Amino acid sequence: MKKKGYRIWIGIGTFAVLIAIWQICVCAGKISPRVLSSPWQIVVCLVEYWPSVLSSATLITGLEGFLGFLASIPLGLALGIGLYSSKTVQSSLYPLIVVAQMLPLITIAPLFIIWFGFSPAGKGVMVAVFSIFPIAVQTFRGLKKVPEEYVDVAKSCGAGRFWILLHVKLRLAAPQIFGGMKIAAAYVFATAATAEYLGARNGLGIVLQSAFESFQTPLIFSATIVIIAMTALLWLLVSISEWAVSRPKRSFLKFGRK
Repeated sequence: MKKKGYRIWIGIGTFAVLIAIWQICVCAGKISPRVLSSPWQIVVCLVEYWPSVLSSATLITGLEGFLGFLASIPLGLALGIGLYSSKTVQSSLYPLIVVAQMLPLITIAPLFIIWFGFSPAGKGVMVAVFSIFPIAVQTFRGLKKVPEEYVDVAKSCGAGRFWILLHVKLRLAAPQIFGGMKIAAAYVFATAATAEYLGARNGLGIVLQSAFESFQTPLIFSATIVIIAMTALLWLLVSISEWAVSRPKRSFLKFGRK
């Protein structure tokens, strides 16, 4: 625990030093505020624009990202289970999943704008589409790595195939499944904002576009900080969910070893 606390404080200290160096360099005239705003300018801009611009934009982007991510979880789990359970599904869909992950967002976004218009629903669907793949792949990989000894124990107790999948395999694969969710969570709000940047009526992507066109560098950083904060919050929620699910998993592992 002491080592962990020490590492946390080292990280906080390093971050604080970098912020201080950044502030000093801008204030000393080494870097133009037009090119790189100081941390203080960014904080002032965040406070100034939050009530009028950033709050409503954050709400839109937050809903698009969160609802899209929420929809991707059952879909990604179902796809991952399908890949694991059926060789036919694996052979036919796995290559498509790999190819879909290679598609850049900028080539897909115009199609979603044509299909859904500028409404937030299209951005939510886009987030869901891009979030499904890491969850599905990690679910598939996690299920494949479940040791057969636990499955054999469950079968000897008379457990059926569905019960084993639900109570044994998915629990033991939980670390990798949640790993996939964390990967997806890291890009949820960035995906939503990028989609908005390419075409929307409101959202942090529109704020970034407007700030770029008017050379408002502090506002660009402020919107970026909001996206990072929402991403960190979602990642924390996934981590808490993983901790809650992993508690019964430990007891199961101990029982299986006995």
